[in-house]
Amino acid sequence: MGNKRLKIAMVVASPFPANHGTPGSIRELMEAMARRGHDVHVVTYHFGEGTNPKGVTVHRIPDIGFSKRVIVGPTLERPFLDFQMVFTLCRVIRSENIDLIHAHNYEGALVGFWARVITGKPLIYNAVNTMRDELPTYNFFRPKILGVLLAGLLDYAVPRMADRIIAISPEIAGMLRIQGIRPHRLRMIPLGIDTDQFDGCDPVSIRKRYSLAGNPVVMYTGILDRLQRIDYLLKAMKIVLAGLPDARLLLVATIAKDDDLKECRDMITELQMEKQVVVATHTAFKEVPSYLASANVAVICRPRCPGFPVKLLNYMAAGKAVAAFEGSAKGLQHMRNAFVVKDDDWKGLAHGIICLLRDPHLASRLGDNAKEWVRTNLSWPKIAVEIETLYYDLLHQKGAMS
Repeated sequence: MGNKRLKIAMVVASPFPANHGTPGSIRELMEAMARRGHDVHVVTYHFGEGTNPKGVTVHRIPDIGFSKRVIVGPTLERPFLDFQMVFTLCRVIRSENIDLIHAHNYEGALVGFWARVITGKPLIYNAVNTMRDELPTYNFFRPKILGVLLAGLLDYAVPRMADRIIAISPEIAGMLRIQGIRPHRLRMIPLGIDTDQFDGCDPVSIRKRYSLAGNPVVMYTGILDRLQRIDYLLKAMKIVLAGLPDARLLLVATIAKDDDLKECRDMITELQMEKQVVVATHTAFKEVPSYLASANVAVICRPRCPGFPVKLLNYMAAGKAVAAFEGSAKGLQHMRNAFVVKDDDWKGLAHGIICLLRDPHLASRLGDNAKEWVRTNLSWPKIAVEIETLYYDLLHQKGAMS
């Protein structure tokens, strides 16, 4: 049973590839399944950024003139794009004789559900977040209560549309169990990371680019939207600079919407840190390993994250000392492989950054331990086997395999 080459339709209802964390993780998953000999087909939007994943066939919806700008969060165009996705996915399922659908995120699951109804193919939903934590934070719904109500509906209904659910964190798995998802339909499988891409990166080039040769560098990588609570990091950095005036904060933004960038820059000005904070905008995701090589401390400033932040995987794989709120510190233990503080305690976050900058030996030990932990527990070869086993079990139970 376990030796059959499977034909898998991966559903990514967004631009793909894209220059931020979740699409990067999905890309690595696809490539890992392809390396195991499976025939992977991704169905996605009409555009993406960068090169397509290796060993994977990409199928795009028709380009009928919609925007080609990568935006994280809801837009007026997305329902129309997702509607096209259903037809493209059904076509791929039939033309490629697909065995199963593996859908990512809420929109992917909705697209996958309708294709499941039409074609009868089993559906796996990869749950990486919850809508109640994210949807109301976007300035899209007026009044805001509409976003809250829609988030609750999606959190309840979408997981029930799939035959099996992969939850990437214990928090998401726990939420799904509380909502009545039966244990046999749910599997907790974390994200993986390709650690090789972080080996051998030059720690000097980025420092030269931003004139940071002799400065202790604190770094954040990722999106600058409100959900990430960059305000906590900026307030913490003000305290750090009071004790370590030569320290510098480098915000490495892979995606930065104009209003988020303005809000960030306004706060930097308000705190009078224009000379101590560097904002690198529209940074290519493939450059993140080089940026991290130049950092002394890497920070996660989002509290209460139900999923598994991809930036945390990157920080650990790069062997960086991490300062993080406990709600985002998945798998990490305070003073063993990270400096972990209570959620929303930005003064404690500042204290953690200062401790790590003042004690390079501690920072090195925590970074080394984090890298060893992620290599042992979250390598893609290990994660891919767990997902493959779920594929085979589902198909066997559906009678689709002999």
